[in-house]
Amino acid sequence: MQFSVATYNIHKGFSHLTRRMVIHELKERLHGLSADLLFLQEVQGVNQRHAGRYHDWPLKPQHEFIADTMWHEVAYGRNAVYRHGHHGNAVLSRFPIVAQENADISAHAFESRGLLHCEVKLGDRAPVLHCLNVHLGLFERGRRWQIRALVDRINQTVPRDAPMVIAGDFNDWRRKADRTLTELLGVYEVFDEVKGRLARTFPSVLPVFRLDRIYARGLTVVDARVHYAFPGGRMSDHAALAATFEVPRKRK
Repeated sequence: MQFSVATYNIHKGFSHLTRRMVIHELKERLHGLSADLLFLQEVQGVNQRHAGRYHDWPLKPQHEFIADTMWHEVAYGRNAVYRHGHHGNAVLSRFPIVAQENADISAHAFESRGLLHCEVKLGDRAPVLHCLNVHLGLFERGRRWQIRALVDRINQTVPRDAPMVIAGDFNDWRRKADRTLTELLGVYEVFDEVKGRLARTFPSVLPVFRLDRIYARGLTVVDARVHYAFPGGRMSDHAALAATFEVPRKRK
């Protein structure tokens, strides 16, 4: 069987440099990707300040608003909590989410970061897919600790023969996390596998840095695509990534 995955840092529903609220346009564009599994970062669960300021601010949390009738299963991991609300990571799925856990991987008090781990049932005869949605910190020392925490969690909770996808915003400017993940976990990055190089995703108006990634293990990647078509500064400061996977048949 085949299924598709997309990942996107939605910048809390605001355009590049937070110039305007674009959550409604984002919802439309994300529905257009038609991914079976959607990994989102910087998702606003609640923001009372924005709800009072913008007359068309969604009444639901952003992950539920985006999911609508497209994705019937939703998991949200609250990471940053403040006086007027909170935000975090979310996984939206067309398949049943049979287990979920949000782990705090904040490296220091100034950046609240989380790791959302979901187990997804792809079908009656298909194996359970482990999905890990991450948003790593801006500082390299903290990212090293966060990558170690990610590796430890996978080694402890994900069976070696289980299919797995790790996706999100890695903020890995120098590719150090990339080397660690591929060496210690035996994963591959989908764009590196298909196109021979990681995708440039930031800033979306003129992408230079390869910050957003999709890693996989126990799956065959069919294709990988970067979506720069979200009109420049009107959307998030990141580009969206998408990939299609095939679950290999088990040998009898």
